[in-house]
Amino acid sequence: MNPLLEVQDLVVEFPTRRGVLRALDGVSFSIAPGEILGVVGESGAGKSLTGAAIIGLLEPPGRIGGGQIRLQGQRIDDLPPQEMRRIRGRRIGAIFQDPLTSLNPLYTIGRQLTETIMTHLDVSAAEARRRAIALLQDTGIPAAEQRIDHYPHQFSGGMRQRVVIALALAAEPQLVVADEPTTALDVSIQAQIITLLKRICRERGAAVMLITHDMGVIAETCDRVAVMYAGRVAEIGPVHEVIHRPAHPYTAGLMRCIPDMEQERDRLHQIDGAMPRPGQWPRGCAFHPRCPHAMLRCHDQRPDLMPAGATRAACWLHAAAATAAAQEETP
Repeated sequence: MNPLLEVQDLVVEFPTRRGVLRALDGVSFSIAPGEILGVVGESGAGKSLTGAAIIGLLEPPGRIGGGQIRLQGQRIDDLPPQEMRRIRGRRIGAIFQDPLTSLNPLYTIGRQLTETIMTHLDVSAAEARRRAIALLQDTGIPAAEQRIDHYPHQFSGGMRQRVVIALALAAEPQLVVADEPTTALDVSIQAQIITLLKRICRERGAAVMLITHDMGVIAETCDRVAVMYAGRVAEIGPVHEVIHRPAHPYTAGLMRCIPDMEQERDRLHQIDGAMPRPGQWPRGCAFHPRCPHAMLRCHDQRPDLMPAGATRAACWLHAAAATAAAQEETP
């Protein structure tokens, strides 16, 4: 199946007085129609920045300094702002962490939904309202015919997030970028939102980029997962493989940090040190100062993603196997 979204060697830069600060350094991945790709990593790894670059909402002076973003084969990273605005909402929907930042407190939910629908779809006001009510019903809002005329402050946090999901899906987008959509919610509400997101996107065939730091959400929701570290993808592959058989030392460290309910441990595992800030990344592999398996090569040469069993990892531990596999494929 051809990918719906392709991100190739994406670079995001921030000009400063001391020079250009590189925050994303060659991020590459793709998402197929109907697939949910999870993007996980520590704070500052570049998860949200990647999502903002895709939907064209980089905060100035941030800019795309290299690479390409393609939606159904069409390059969208170099489009004028006005043209990108038409794509955002119609072909790309966005769900953010705090629903109150996505909803206008002065307008009713119905007005915000119908205006979005009429902006992107050629329908009448009556048809837009009917579609808005159907969207609220699909996202689990009870008594949608009455609640459509309520204001955002009249909804609970979980219900507001459902409204935001309805708003993101209003124009039937092909791609949904969800940035920490469950972080501010109770655990029980999180499960409902996850189930809702999976069901609606599968039924509509939309691709989803789910940005989160919660591996439990990743395990329950995603088909594949990309683990980010210091502005790059450290490992990417099927979620079950990445969780149970991590190929990158950083991914393995993240997995060991998660409490195991079936085993007793006096202390939780931790990854020593801290992720370097942009502009302070070390030479070679950015993870080598914290890696228990670091070799001399890791200090000087930066690894690209390479085959590592069922996943792909940016780690020199898999260089020999990747070279052997490439030689076997060469006629």
